[in-house]
Formats: sequence, structure tokens, C-alpha cells
Amino acid sequence: MAAPKITLYTNHRCPWAHRAHIALKELGLEFEEVIIDLTKPREPWYLEVNPRGLVPSLTYNGTVITESAIVSQFLADAHPSHLVAPSGSVDGALQRARIAFFVDTFFGKVQPHFNAAVRAANKEEREAAGEALVAAAEKDLEPLFAEWTGAGPFFGGSDKVTLAEVLTGSFLLRYLSFSDPEIGLLSAKLPALLERTPRFKKWAEATVQQESVNYIFDAKVSSDALKAKYGFNAN
Repeated sequence: MAAPKITLYTNHRCPWAHRAHIALKELGLEFEEVIIDLTKPREPWYLEVNPRGLVPSLTYNGTVITESAIVSQFLADAHPSHLVAPSGSVDGALQRARIAFFVDTFFGKVQPHFNAAVRAANKEEREAAGEALVAAAEKDLEPLFAEWTGAGPFFGGSDKVTLAEVLTGSFLLRYLSFSDPEIGLLSAKLPALLERTPRFKKWAEATVQQESVNYIFDAKVSSDALKAKYGFNAN
């Protein structure tokens, strides 16, 4: 089968667009990259690609696909691999359901506290958000790791990255890097607090070490953009 013609409209500072990069890298697919400047109104030509003006957008042999989770799922479905088992079997359907539940829990319970931290008006609010993030991971995610049956570090005990890491890896990068005192967007206490969630911490650290996850990420560039957007106050 001929290789598909893929164009990815993206911005490396956007964790949502980053999901598509992880999927493409894991699948070994070649693609053309078009960087969209998110600090300016979208140009008319891009609104013809994606009327919402968001990233990522992906064209696949001329067909436009938008929204990061949909793009990632499409790529995983179109190119069967280690990311997720085919849905045509009961085992595959169960894996997809478990990944969906895990990812929904991650974004529904944990991610809101990261969002609160980067929008915090001061250090006190940032530290409270960091504590809440770890408390949510401890309560809602940590028990799920006990259900994993494999010995690998990725979802379900897989020894390879799965769709779960595709959808969460760019956010884990920010969790583990933005607490650096030189960045300061997250509480500097976060690394110590994460000792309360050893399974979550081990999974996050294994995920962010993967080239597919970290190859486009620049912590300073990404954090500086957030600081400018939300008027960061270090005190």
C-alpha cells in the first residue's frame, strides 16, 4: 500500500497538537508540518482547513481530520500497531474501553488542577493547585494502576507506548518539568508530593523519556508562552 500523504497543522507549544506528533512518531509515518501561529488571528486559508481555527488539523490523502483525540484515534485505527488492539475483537474493544476510562479520569480529575496552577494569581494558589493535583492522582488514578496485568511501564503493563500515552504524554511532560524552580509554573513541592503516587510517578517518568513524547518539547518555550498568556506572578 502506498504511503499516505499527510500534512499536520500544528504548534509545538500546544499540548493538544502534541498528541498528533506522538502518534505519528510511534507509527513511523512521514508527514509535512505546517506551523500555525497561535498568537495571531488565524489566516483565512487556515480557516478553510479548520473553521474553528484550532490545532491540530490533519489532512490524510486530502481528507481533513480535526480535534486531537480524533486525529490520534484515526491514525491508530488506520495503521494497526502496538498503540491499540483492533476493535473487532472483544479483547481489543475492552482495551479501548479501559484506555478511554483512564484518559477520561486523567483529564476529568487531575488535569483541572494543572490548569488552575498555570492560571494561579500567586504562589499560594499555585501550591494549593499542586496539592490538589496530587490528591486527585492519588484518589482517582493510582488505584487503576493496580489493575494492570503486564510488567511493562505503559498502560496495562505494555512494554510499548499505547494510545493512553499518546493522549496524555504531552501533559505529563508539563507536570514533570514546570515545577522546576527556574520555570515555576507548578509548585516546587510537586516532585516530593508525587512520592505519594508511586505508580503514577513511575508511569509518568517512563512516558516522558520516550523520544516520541519529548522530541518536539521545549519546556522554556512552552512555559514562557503560558506565563505571557496568563500574566504569571512568581510571588
